[in-house]
Amino acid sequence: MVYGAIMNNESNEKTVVSIDDAIEAIGMGPFQRRVLWAAGLCFTADATEVMLLSFLSLTLQSEWGLTDMQTATMTACVFAGSIVGTLFFGFYGDHYGRRPAFLLACALISLFGLATAFATGYPSLVGVRFMVGFGVGGLVVPFDVFAEFLPTSHRGVKLLAIEYFWTAGSLMTPLFAYLTLETSWRIFVVLCAMPCLISGIMGICLVPESPRWLLSMGRHEEAKAILRSAASANGIDPDSLFHANVTLKDEQVESSNFLDLLSSKWKRSTLFLWGTWIGYAVGYYGTILAVTRIFDEDAMNDAQNDNGGTPHFNYQAIFISASAEILGLIVVIRTIDSLGRVPSQVISYLFGGTLLFTLSILSTVTSNSAILTALSFFARAFEMMGSCVTWVSTAEIYTTEVRTTGHASANAMGRTGAFFSPYLVGGNMSMLAVGSIMLAIHLFTAFCACHLPETKGREIGHTSLDDDDIIADDDKDGNEMSFRYDDGIDGNVKPPSSRRIV
Repeated sequence: MVYGAIMNNESNEKTVVSIDDAIEAIGMGPFQRRVLWAAGLCFTADATEVMLLSFLSLTLQSEWGLTDMQTATMTACVFAGSIVGTLFFGFYGDHYGRRPAFLLACALISLFGLATAFATGYPSLVGVRFMVGFGVGGLVVPFDVFAEFLPTSHRGVKLLAIEYFWTAGSLMTPLFAYLTLETSWRIFVVLCAMPCLISGIMGICLVPESPRWLLSMGRHEEAKAILRSAASANGIDPDSLFHANVTLKDEQVESSNFLDLLSSKWKRSTLFLWGTWIGYAVGYYGTILAVTRIFDEDAMNDAQNDNGGTPHFNYQAIFISASAEILGLIVVIRTIDSLGRVPSQVISYLFGGTLLFTLSILSTVTSNSAILTALSFFARAFEMMGSCVTWVSTAEIYTTEVRTTGHASANAMGRTGAFFSPYLVGGNMSMLAVGSIMLAIHLFTAFCACHLPETKGREIGHTSLDDDDIIADDDKDGNEMSFRYDDGIDGNVKPPSSRRIV
């Protein structure tokens, strides 16, 4: 391999190596695991801050005497904040660095998550929850940081490993609610803010700036220093791997902005990604809210009757359905690299929509808890599978100079879809209508995912902004994607190679 030649090079010739080969040389080890824990806890925070809404909204509807519209808006304001946050942090992460964006997002979520406990009324609560959502919009950055430190051979499975942290948050939230809501909802929201606070502390101590981003900014020595540190953490002698004669390949690019996503080389992929993210978010969060609506009818009645007490939630059914995400993760980890990104998404969204439609129909004609719990379990498993692969695929489709902007814009579209979920599912619409609309949305999502580029086994790579014809031609095929290196391209991905300069 190229990096093997680097380590064995004892001549005075200079060796130029790409960032992909450098990351492969470092391998997978303790360094990536540290980044995984810091970034993963951000996913736990995202889950807890969003999932708590299904409990907090009904609790405060009962305690504060809120209307159905105010209750739905309490949930929607978090997604509204995340729409703004994703756009801000996408730009911020691509122009000022992944690390500062990561830490700023953690600080905002922790600060305003804790401030939620001190809200004294509906207006102040909506304000602080909007700011929590703004911070949540930046949690795409830790995911991209982790992706940019992964060797190509490990990327698919290891990127999915971060989703275990989301599932942990999904399971922790009903547990926190069960333990604290009867005592105080303020203790509940404080506990839900803890994962992000811990993540921020770990980020300060363990997560460096992305060397890919540093190279794109022309900061080669800083990138090389981080790679040396990562190699040392993984038990590799940095002096033998990145000795004085090794130079990182120049990957400096022009500045990028949001409009670049709609240029000829990115337009088709971007539009289908946006469609996939909108559909996935409505489907995922809509499924969670629909399950809550079906199993917590008594809690909703308690809240709407304004009895002033804590609603009675069916914690067992909610916890069982949430645990389905573990099954979904296990299945997708074992199949993503064999089936590929596109087939995995299409299958997941089709089955998820069909199961949710069936659940919605049967909930109106039967009260058999076992049947409804089983349907909700598998519906959430397929929703989790599809959403996981969509996250991985998005990080792989976009290249260094637009990755955070592109991923953040897609996330913003997803949050836009999520914004409408509480109004769609939590209103007075019949479950038959809810199921029919959700099935149609899932079919749309599968259609968009079917037209995304397949990225299985491809390097994240780097693409210059003047390579319009390359990506545009590949986008016409709908399932192929090429990356250009300085040595040219012939229609397929050309592995980066080291060049010797005498």
